[in-house]
Amino acid sequence: MRFLYLILVLLATTRIFAVIAKRLHLPPIVGELVSGIALGFFLYHFQDLFPLLWEVTQGEAFEALADLGMFFLMLLAGVRMSPLDFKKTSSSAPAVAVGGMLVPIISGTLLGLMLFPESPYKMVQSWFLGTALAVTAVPVTIRMLMEFNKLDTAEGKTIVAAALWDDLLSLFILALLLATIKNGGVLSLSPELWLPLLAKVTLFFVITIPVGYYLFPIVGSRLKFTKIPDVDFSMLLIAALGYAVLAEMLDLHFIIGAFVAGMFFHPAVVEQEVYDRVDEQTSGITSGFLAPIFFVSIGFHLDLTALASIPGFVTLLIVVALLSKLIGAGLCARATGHDTQESLRIGVAMSGRGAVEIVLAGVALKAGLFNHPDPTPSIITGLFSAIVIMAIVTSIVTPLILAFLIRWQERSEP
Repeated sequence: MRFLYLILVLLATTRIFAVIAKRLHLPPIVGELVSGIALGFFLYHFQDLFPLLWEVTQGEAFEALADLGMFFLMLLAGVRMSPLDFKKTSSSAPAVAVGGMLVPIISGTLLGLMLFPESPYKMVQSWFLGTALAVTAVPVTIRMLMEFNKLDTAEGKTIVAAALWDDLLSLFILALLLATIKNGGVLSLSPELWLPLLAKVTLFFVITIPVGYYLFPIVGSRLKFTKIPDVDFSMLLIAALGYAVLAEMLDLHFIIGAFVAGMFFHPAVVEQEVYDRVDEQTSGITSGFLAPIFFVSIGFHLDLTALASIPGFVTLLIVVALLSKLIGAGLCARATGHDTQESLRIGVAMSGRGAVEIVLAGVALKAGLFNHPDPTPSIITGLFSAIVIMAIVTSIVTPLILAFLIRWQERSEP
């Protein structure tokens, strides 16, 4: 009964915040992020007011549901990203993706190297900061473009394709980061570290790509003959769980398996009607149930008192997050044929962050990346919170800036 009480409060709060975000012309996912994290923060810091709710959140069941939330967030992101999308992208998308990745990674890494204290983990902490800045929130980006009727334009397709590439590359970098953390935080070019990891990553894709490319369509074409309700959704979960288990067996993170499995579930595998129904089911269980639980678990680790001790760093991080994407993606868009206004809009649209970035931060948190050196200075203890705040702020600010730029374009047109 206590757990049902928690779920009631959580889901009601999430829906209310999503409606508020929609009324403010922000993507609903921004409201979901803010509500979940705010509720988690409130429960953590005011445990005495709601002891029953707090007690429930400390159980293994809640932690398992939070992990499922992480799993379904990445599965949904994969379902909405087909391998065919990469074949259909414009010629400028890869360049925009590379620019949108490299400049933030370099900027974040340099920022960490300049400000973080000396320790064996300094390089990997700096590298993680760069990776966190490199992620583009695909759901936030797509919602923004749909809101402004830009999704089917040339610049819209470039933005979405580049964002998809960014998220995919970020997961590869995550695998390298986790291997480095397991190596004691030492970033080494030694073959003893890189060759086993490369072998495991290669083996993962040697298995998953043929299965996804050849077996998924065969199974998908036969599911309709089973006459079993919702069998398509069940098979997607079986495939995603299988890929996730394989990833864990190879010392990769389970979110990589969930993401890749989702990518191979697309309208070429099953009928469009089936795909739309399963996408709706996956979205419902993710946004309507499990994702808010994950966001609440993130809120438990959001320490605003720690942020108060490093306000300059948090402000600088937000500025670097916005400018690095704008410069990296925008300049590459300009260099590949987009005009100045289009390039500016592409750079701004690529600046939004969201759930994937917070998932990566949660993975690094569980791996103990923010616990070094000992004693841990405030800039490191507050790093996780700073990244979460940066993700929320950029998710809110980016649609506002993009709306201004689009209205500016419309006023300037004859």
